[in-house]
Amino acid sequence: MIGRLALRSLTAHPVRSGVLAVGFGAGVAVMAILLGVAEVVLQQAQSPLLVGGGDVVVAMGRETPASLLLAGTLQADALRHRVQVAAPTHTADLYLSYGGARARVDGRGGIPSLERALGDPETAGAEGWTDTTADAAWTRQSPAAALRQVDRFHPIPDAPAWQESWAEWLYFNGRSDNARFYLTFLVGPEVRPGIRAAGVRLQLERGGRMESFSGSQEVPNAAADQAPNLTIDRSSVTLDGLTYRIHLDLAGRRGARLTGDLSVQATPGRMVPPIEILGARGWRSGYVVPVMSGELAGMLQPPDGSAIVLKGTGYHDHNWGFWKGVSWQWGQVQVDTGTPRALSLLYGRVFPPADAADPERVPGFVGVLGPDGPLAYATDVAITETNGADGRPRAIDIRAEGTAIDVTVRFEVVSAEATRMSTGPLTNGLDFLQLQGRYTVRGRAGDRALNFTAAGAAETFREAGPLAPSP
Repeated sequence: MIGRLALRSLTAHPVRSGVLAVGFGAGVAVMAILLGVAEVVLQQAQSPLLVGGGDVVVAMGRETPASLLLAGTLQADALRHRVQVAAPTHTADLYLSYGGARARVDGRGGIPSLERALGDPETAGAEGWTDTTADAAWTRQSPAAALRQVDRFHPIPDAPAWQESWAEWLYFNGRSDNARFYLTFLVGPEVRPGIRAAGVRLQLERGGRMESFSGSQEVPNAAADQAPNLTIDRSSVTLDGLTYRIHLDLAGRRGARLTGDLSVQATPGRMVPPIEILGARGWRSGYVVPVMSGELAGMLQPPDGSAIVLKGTGYHDHNWGFWKGVSWQWGQVQVDTGTPRALSLLYGRVFPPADAADPERVPGFVGVLGPDGPLAYATDVAITETNGADGRPRAIDIRAEGTAIDVTVRFEVVSAEATRMSTGPLTNGLDFLQLQGRYTVRGRAGDRALNFTAAGAAETFREAGPLAPSP
């Protein structure tokens, strides 16, 4: 019955039926063509023969060398085999002059060796097109040069609301069989035009006791600009290739002096690249880890005439920013069960002042590095601190989840050293706690199972109270 009605309707108006059929046919044909074109465009967009093709296009400034970019997260196990470096792109006004006339043209510049590595057919036969000195510097910068660049000091930003709390420092810690140390080379804000406050502080733990040694000096901006090569008073840091060489000559109680020489060895690829947080009115805070886990060697000679031989594992990070009213949570641990199985874990969270950014909206992070670079990281992180009867932390629990990471961490506090943050650029009215203890790590990062216990360090803050001796 329905078929008969449809047939009669079509035959009753043959012209209208024909036009309608042609219209439907054209619409279906156009849709089929568009779907076909879309599939071809998608395939081409994923072709490595096209500059910028692939899953993700990473943009960077001209001053960022390829070796620095590739030294970080792009070396993670899940990404390393999928990464190809294309030539950086740059656009500018370009004109062709001929016969007294000028015409604007479109042009694209690239780095010859990178274009050929991607199999670009347009440049494959251009034998005379070779890398310039500037091209080579971008593509083949040495690991030592990249390390020096990432560890340089920054000009003080023009942010009047925060100006007096700017500080930047090189931080090292390490442990050996019978001692641990925390070491900071800090340069603060200007005390007068072109001159900045600077200081060195060493905290040495041995035999269950913590001793502090320090030195201070005003340094010109030009001296800070040479960092990570930095001399303050009688102590210095020098980056020699991939090795940080540290000389110490510091005063302790009653003027008694500690001297010593240390070295911390960096490893290409085993670094956490720079991270920076920006806030209102020019506020900023940055962090980079040039040495997540490196060989430590050296000797310290305390005032008592003993000699402390340091041979173990060292760590180095670098912080910069405006610090008034800022606090943070941070911790790191390394474990080495043989070179192919070496692991490092780092966690942290910064709490900016409320008038710079909402502290509740600044996420924490957890990163796990293997022997060849990052394995996984997460910003979905919960950090919970459990206090003892004295108000100091006795345990810290960290939970991190992400597409390539699912890890739980527990840090049992063994000792705590408190510093009152009441003067200088880091003033926040709190007690700064440097913690030593033991980490227990369970879960996975990338394709690696995590199941280890190891000694490590952590930092946090508490409301100012009596500075009781460490437990």
